This record gives sequence, structure tokens and C-alpha cells, in this order.
Amino acid sequence: MRPIRFSVQPLLELFNRLHALTMPEMKAALGTQSDLTVFRKLSSLSYQTSYSHRGTFYTLKSIPRFDELGLWNCRGAWFSRHGTLLDTVVSLIEKASAGYVAAELVVLLHVPVKDALRQSVRAGRLHRQDFNGRYLYLAKERTRHQEQSAARQAHQPPLDSNEEEYRAARVLFYSLLDEQQRRLYAGLESFKKGHGGDRQLAQALGLDPQTVARGRRELLAGELVRNRIRRTGGGRPPIEKKRPMS
Repeated sequence: MRPIRFSVQPLLELFNRLHALTMPEMKAALGTQSDLTVFRKLSSLSYQTSYSHRGTFYTLKSIPRFDELGLWNCRGAWFSRHGTLLDTVVSLIEKASAGYVAAELVVLLHVPVKDALRQSVRAGRLHRQDFNGRYLYLAKERTRHQEQSAARQAHQPPLDSNEEEYRAARVLFYSLLDEQQRRLYAGLESFKKGHGGDRQLAQALGLDPQTVARGRRELLAGELVRNRIRRTGGGRPPIEKKRPMS
């Protein structure tokens, strides 16, 4: 007995009409009760699933018209150019000028993101830090998340116009410094603030409080290294050139 052959044409016609389909709708279009049969037809068409509704909506990759964030909505389901919710969250945070807190991502993505954020941090794909009592999610790369953290601090409501100008200038100045200069600058600002300054500057500039403390100690002790990355004596010791015996 020959196996039943299912034509993919009814499925294509339904996609062209509705753009996003559920498994029961695709089964009905093909006239089958088998999920496997549907997946066989889908695999020949290049498809993707929604990141909302637990991935129960399907579309063809040629159909979505993604917005500037790489998102597309159809029949109440959300799809992403980046694929899964985890990949979408990571991509949005990496591109954000000042990172995101969870509530901001929920507004953008229209779905809960708590689990996706937790998994991404555990997998080392994102950096997380405390910011005014909430978790701020940033890019994993150190220099990038420092810049994002400083930008987030600058976006906070200023006390007055002078404070606003100062915060903007600090972010610009900080972005021009190398690693040693950033540490020393943070240490200087921390010294001016007094008690609690390490934590305040660490939060404002995206540094570890210990790095800020180190910069302050180096300044107070005068342990500055000019025009070099390593201290004198760092690296391999020089080899003394031997002279031939006369």
C-alpha cells in the first residue's frame, strides 16, 4: 500500500491568507492528524515560530516585516528576527545605549522576560548589576557595559540644570579614558564624595567598587604609572647581551 502523499499547496495558500498559523490550522489544511507530517512540509518551506504563546504560532521566514527592533506581530503572536526570546533579549540589551531593566523589556516585547534574563545571566551572555534597587541588564563585554551603565546614570532625573550638564560631561569624558585612567578618575571622584563614594561611583560608571577603591589608593599613595600600561619591571626580564671572550 502506497503511503498517503500530502500536497503542500493548501498550506501555502493558508499562510498567504493568514500569515501566521497554529498547528491545528495546519493539520486541517493538509488533511492530517499527524504533527510529523506538518513538520515535514514546514521544513521544506523555511519557517520560524513565535517567541510569544510558547512558540505555538508558525510563519514562513519570507512573510514577516520586522520593525526597527526586529519584531513583528501577527494575530496577537510576536515573532523576532533574532529567533528565540533568549536571543532577542540578548540582542536588544547589547544594542541598547543604557541597557534595560526587566520592566522596560516587558513593554517592548509584550511577554514576561524574567526567566529569559535569568538564563542569559547564568549562561554568561549578559551582565547584571544593581541600579537603584532594581537589576539593570547590560552587555557582557566589560567596556560596553561600563559605557551603558554610565549612560543610564546620566539619564536619571538631575537635581538642576548644572547637575544635568555635569552628568553628560562626565559620561563623555569617561568614554575617552583608557582602563588605568578610568580607575584613577573614579578613585578621585570617590574621594571627593567621602563615605559611600566607592559604591556611588561604581554604580554611576559601571565599575566594581574594589576597582574604584584601588584607584583612590593609587592616587593617595602617588602610585601612578605614566605613559605605560604595565609597571616598570613588568613582563619578561631583559636578557643581558653576552660579549665574546677576548
